[in-house]
Amino acid sequence: MESAATASVIHSSVAAFRPSNSVGRLPLLMGPKFLPLGPLGAKSHSSIKHQFLNSDGRLGFGRRRCLVVRAASSSSDSLGSSAPIAPLQLESPIGQFLSQMMISHPHLVPTAVEQQLEQLQTARDAEEKKEKEEASATGTDLVLYRRIAEVKANERKKALEEILYALVVQKFMDANVSLVPSIAPAASDPSGRVDAWPSQDDKLERLHSPEAYEMIQNHLSLILGNRLDDSTSLAQISKLKVGQVYAASVMYGYFLKRVDQRFQLEKTMKILPGSLGGEDSDIEKAVGEDKRPGGVDNSASHPEVSSWSGGLGSGGFGNLIKPSRLRTYVMSVDGETLQRYATIRSREAVSIIEKHTEALFGRPDIVITPQGTVNSSNDEHIKISFGGLKRLVLEAVTFGSFLWDVESYVDSRYHFVTN
Repeated sequence: MESAATASVIHSSVAAFRPSNSVGRLPLLMGPKFLPLGPLGAKSHSSIKHQFLNSDGRLGFGRRRCLVVRAASSSSDSLGSSAPIAPLQLESPIGQFLSQMMISHPHLVPTAVEQQLEQLQTARDAEEKKEKEEASATGTDLVLYRRIAEVKANERKKALEEILYALVVQKFMDANVSLVPSIAPAASDPSGRVDAWPSQDDKLERLHSPEAYEMIQNHLSLILGNRLDDSTSLAQISKLKVGQVYAASVMYGYFLKRVDQRFQLEKTMKILPGSLGGEDSDIEKAVGEDKRPGGVDNSASHPEVSSWSGGLGSGGFGNLIKPSRLRTYVMSVDGETLQRYATIRSREAVSIIEKHTEALFGRPDIVITPQGTVNSSNDEHIKISFGGLKRLVLEAVTFGSFLWDVESYVDSRYHFVTN
């Protein structure tokens, strides 16, 4: 069973968001079964996939500019001042309306979303009825009708994406957690470091179940290695690579919430398989099988750890992976189910990840040469503390978890997720 689950881990680039057939694939980073991403501090980007290519041969996280939503602070002492509440600007009429609602009447956002979804459903029903009536049209009229229908469908899709994004931002606001603004050196910091934002690790931790947070801790260990508890040391890292890890962590959080919901349900119903209903010693034994001499432990060569933390201690990387009930549960799931859970279900969710990541990190100035190699000479490097990196990863995982929640909620009222 474990081998079937392991076989379902999808080995694709963390940055390769391909919304083909309305799905995105998730690179699972759970214990030693993970995807190598390439050295984060190195200047070689040979592992970058061509899905990043724009029409001019440049690489980017999406097709959006780096923008922010400006909002008035809710505190009385700073009323009227502007502050970023999210790195991505909402541009559709519905998105701008919800942005203003989050500023002025955040408690009314759910009601406003319900009304907007009803209007979208009404518009879609009317469009489908109109298509049936115009099925007999021919020639130029038919082309015109189809073009108008396509424009309206794209408008609804954009509005739906921005509703989803606004709901994710609203969940962060409800938790009193501010999203990291667009990455740029702080003017007040002469060292040029970009992480001037406050640490909110405790708040972010409380947004996950204890079992899920154990998995998140292992995810952080895979990325930061023995620098996990080092919050002050600075590192100079490729901005593109940090963006790739952020996007991968969003996708990981999406998967983690999905599988944790199933785990919590089976735990409540007392139908967890085998040793998962037992004591911690059973869990340690199950996880220990992954570290057995002669077993495969790909984590020993995790490239992010070697580049961010400057190498591991003598204990090796495997010692950083702690026993986890949820991880053991994931490894017990059959391969087909695990692969389904590792799929982002809608094009809208994939698009949100792309656009949010680009708004946060900007579009990297990377060019693919005619020979097919990557010219990274203009790749920007940023100076950031390991505490800042931890905050970014925690936020990204939480963003993915919230994205799963709001996608499910919206789909129950306005069906758009493809089975």
